[in-house]
Amino acid sequence: MRKFLVLSLALIVTALFGFQIVLKATTPFQEGHILAEAMKKFKEKIEAATNGTIVVELQIGAVSEEEANNLCAKGIVDLQFTGGRPVEVFAPEYFFVNAPFVIKDYEHFLRVWNGPIGEKARAIIEEKGNMVCLGTVYRGYRQMTANKPIRGPEDIKDLKLRLPVVPTWVKIWEAIGTKAVPVPLPELYQALKEGRAEASEGDVTQISSFKLYEVQSYLIITNHQCGVGWIMMNRTAYERLTPEERQLVHRVMDEVCTWATEKLKASEGDIIKFLQEKGMKVIQLDEAALKAIRELAAPAVEELFKTTWPVTTWDEVLRQ
Repeated sequence: MRKFLVLSLALIVTALFGFQIVLKATTPFQEGHILAEAMKKFKEKIEAATNGTIVVELQIGAVSEEEANNLCAKGIVDLQFTGGRPVEVFAPEYFFVNAPFVIKDYEHFLRVWNGPIGEKARAIIEEKGNMVCLGTVYRGYRQMTANKPIRGPEDIKDLKLRLPVVPTWVKIWEAIGTKAVPVPLPELYQALKEGRAEASEGDVTQISSFKLYEVQSYLIITNHQCGVGWIMMNRTAYERLTPEERQLVHRVMDEVCTWATEKLKASEGDIIKFLQEKGMKVIQLDEAALKAIRELAAPAVEELFKTTWPVTTWDEVLRQ
């Protein structure tokens, strides 16, 4: 793992610029992923807005989601552009916002996350994780990849499906019939190449940026989960900023999140076409197959709301 060489949010005295704030930002995703692009855009915009008074150092695809979250919570990095790991670790009772088959679409997610439910989750993350949520990004619907055609639940049964190391996701996918293979994100490509897993699931920018078209033959359109990216800032680093600097960071990050979300929404279809050009065969599941898969997942989701996410119910979430 590449290590940053300066202290968190260091004030560096230079002959040319005087005081300079250095923010270290990390993402577990590779170049080309929408969160890596968002991180680069934030660097570009905040450095331009401050004439270089605030400088952002980037670390792209060098650590896992678990490592990125730990680094940000401890203040070893100042910002993480990541998946749902902060919610899972520090507010696990609210992790349904990032679970298969629960949230309908990004607009539904925003109503939940920006409403009373999300407000409580953010407060817990700030207290327990020492992180402030600066924004979210639409990452696209999560789809499946495989080396065989999948047209319904019968093709998913006993499938060795690579999943992130997320127990709730494992429970849901095993209820559908897969043999879940939890693998950290940096090992995704190799796990598929070596045959430890024979299929995967993820948003199309993940599938593209990790070059899964080299090791997977089929892209199966399931839309089983609305992919979301979170931008978190270490609270100690955040509180070292002046009120004016915080306001600027929020304004720029709002612009970046809007830019990244609109970019992904506009390009999602093009990414699928790119994957086709790279040789992947696209299968669009019909509504009957999708309904059958959802029905297999439903009991596990309902059970998780009783045992792991008891702060609300699935029905209440769907009413948001």
